[in-house]
Amino acid sequence: MPPTVPVVDAARPEPAHAPADAAAFDLAALPAGFYDDPYPWYHALRRQDPVHRLADGSHLLTRYDDLVAVYRDFKRYCSDKTREFGPKFGATPLYDQHTTSLVFNDPPLHTAVRKRLGDALAPRAVEAMQPGLERLVETLLDDIETRGEFDLVEAFAGAIPIEVIGNFLRVPHAERGPLRGWSLAILGALEPVLSDEQLARGNRAVEEMYAFLQGLIADRRRHPSDEPDDILSRLIRAGAPDDYVLDDFQLIHQCIFLLNAGHETTTNLIANGIVTLLQNPRELERLRAAPALIGSAVEEMLRYESPNQLGNRRTTEEVLIAGLRLPAGSYLHLGIGAANRDPAAFPDPDRFDIGRTPNRHLAFGSGIHTCAGLNVARLEGRIAVAGIFARFPRLRLAGTPVRSHRARFRGWARVPMAVE
Repeated sequence: MPPTVPVVDAARPEPAHAPADAAAFDLAALPAGFYDDPYPWYHALRRQDPVHRLADGSHLLTRYDDLVAVYRDFKRYCSDKTREFGPKFGATPLYDQHTTSLVFNDPPLHTAVRKRLGDALAPRAVEAMQPGLERLVETLLDDIETRGEFDLVEAFAGAIPIEVIGNFLRVPHAERGPLRGWSLAILGALEPVLSDEQLARGNRAVEEMYAFLQGLIADRRRHPSDEPDDILSRLIRAGAPDDYVLDDFQLIHQCIFLLNAGHETTTNLIANGIVTLLQNPRELERLRAAPALIGSAVEEMLRYESPNQLGNRRTTEEVLIAGLRLPAGSYLHLGIGAANRDPAAFPDPDRFDIGRTPNRHLAFGSGIHTCAGLNVARLEGRIAVAGIFARFPRLRLAGTPVRSHRARFRGWARVPMAVE
């Protein structure tokens, strides 16, 4: 039976139950209880071994300052995953996707894709999305009210980003049904350890998504749009004659990435945030008393339960991190969840504080790979979390939430809830 989620205030010092010796910690053989609460291990690693060597020879970084330094130096710490994913995936659709997508590439492809996304995801364009997003949230809440009991992930947190990204790519509403399942299967293949069944499911999802997008792109080539929020038309269209032109292979895989990245992390942000507020009733009452705190509350949700817990880089030359010299070609795991609980950067880091300031968390990364959709995710988080608590003052858990059991993406598989 999954562990219960107690409704208690989480103002606590560094965990007393943190392991005394983190030397044996390995992402490929995670200890019992890690998925429920990884932070004791992260605390121990940060104190004892902040550049921790794993069994496969890669290293896990857990200190905030070390992650910031890596993020800011994309030349010495590259995002290219061809050498890493070749042995993991072989010549498969998953390899094609995860070595072509924006997040796992550096310039010039990375620059070209970011440039085309720029105006569509700029603050002014995102602000214009607010009325439509508010209507969507109200529609979902209307449906929840008629049911009384519901799954937070399926009925609410997961439904919002699918609609938002679907709108960006102009995916017909009637054809959005498979998107969430495809996304979970493809991103699930980024976990440190995979079964044959997970690999098969991920490859099948890429193939199905690829075929689906081929038709969508062919239609958009015939009927392009000049609307600034039509991301697919922007990706297809080149500007100046010397612009980097995306071929169909690259174009399709960027669309797969956008659908996946825009969905999974925002789903986790919303669900994590709502559950965390229920676990911290004092902070929830504080938010009810001062709704203007919703902006800083969302930032604290992103820090406290980072939707994306791990990133990766490969060194292109010899580097020195925390006194340890690593050769060129070393693989690094960036402990985003660990860095966001680093007491050197965040006083009392295990306390959930919706008014925390400053709050320079790394949930969206940093440097050239700062999440392109961060303004959209923040808007979705603010409207969704504020909306559900405003509509349902007596929102409550109606059963035991179930973790998704992922090391990279921290979220919930199911959260049974009820409204009165």
